Amino acid sequence: MLNFELYNPTQLIFGKGQIEKLNTLIPQGTKILLAYGGGSIFKNGIHQQVIENLKGYEIVEFGGIEPNPHFETLMKAVEVIKAEKIDFILAVGGGSVIDGVKFISAAVNFNGNPIDILQKRILIKENAMPFGTILTLPATGSEMNSGYVVTIKATQEKLAAGGSALFPKFSICDPTVIQSLPKRQLENGVVDAFTHVMEQYLTYPHDGYLQDRIAEGILQTLIEVGPKVVEHPEDYALASNFMWCCTMALNGLIQKGVPSDWATHMIGHELTALYNIDHARTLAIIGPNLYRVLFEAKKAKLAQYGKRIFNLSGSEEEIAKEAIEKTVAFFHQMGMDTQLSQYTDDYSKTADFIVKRFEERGWKGLGENQQVTLEKVKSIVELSY
Repeated sequence: MLNFELYNPTQLIFGKGQIEKLNTLIPQGTKILLAYGGGSIFKNGIHQQVIENLKGYEIVEFGGIEPNPHFETLMKAVEVIKAEKIDFILAVGGGSVIDGVKFISAAVNFNGNPIDILQKRILIKENAMPFGTILTLPATGSEMNSGYVVTIKATQEKLAAGGSALFPKFSICDPTVIQSLPKRQLENGVVDAFTHVMEQYLTYPHDGYLQDRIAEGILQTLIEVGPKVVEHPEDYALASNFMWCCTMALNGLIQKGVPSDWATHMIGHELTALYNIDHARTLAIIGPNLYRVLFEAKKAKLAQYGKRIFNLSGSEEEIAKEAIEKTVAFFHQMGMDTQLSQYTDDYSKTADFIVKRFEERGWKGLGENQQVTLEKVKSIVELSY
């Protein structure tokens, strides 16, 4: 097992009615920026619950944080915080809102041009503005980690960053909130969490036996509850297991002591930046084709995955190949299209564009062994057409 350090200071408050604890989590007298997205929190009653449980606090609201939050929008929030002398940020939303608030938290006290945080991937280890979250859409696990992804609209870049100062102080996770979500968002959430696990699991055999078993447990649970929760989001057993899987997929636990990949995400981010394709759907496009192009490097782990998750039998080669097809079938079951041409007609130069962008950033070897070269990135994207 690889050496590792585990640090996660986020206080997670999970279950029905937990928003009622909000005023015990933020000190009295705190001036709060309430940040949210497109306004769904008004329709599902979450906004009213938040306001009722923050009586006596001074609150400034900032709405309109986009799916795949824009740097340009988030900088407006930074200006509001400075002008209003805000003490604390409360993110109410899904992963995009929470990611956006993490960047805002990093940018408020940053000494320099905040765009550098993204373009130079600067880790924020101190001097961030404190924030908490109320999760309304399970998917990204952002409620219990310190990473985030932000889109720079002006340059069509979707970039990841983070730092140890960017863990939420607390996150309230009430599974009943998913009842009002559209099917598409629930489908996205399942596939997003599934692929998060795969990025940390589907590498090569190692001696992190417990991490593998935990990862496999999350994958098996998502396969079991995913299709059902889309149809029955009011079922608390399904909703709670779905939400907890999403958190566990990316709170750092299964990544410790083992290799991880993340090339699927790096390529997928470019598809979102270029074509505004839902994040989870870019992962469903790229993931299986990355496994095909990197088949020899990942064959042994694909075979383990096929045996343990899908109960497949046969030779290592046969099981590994069938495991990829089973994964694609699950994505289809979750409502995903898995070819780029199903989202856009303008894809003929996509691979060249992404390769050029990666080359400009110096990303010449991605994945657990840096085996995802620019040539392989091109092959993966072209195979995804």
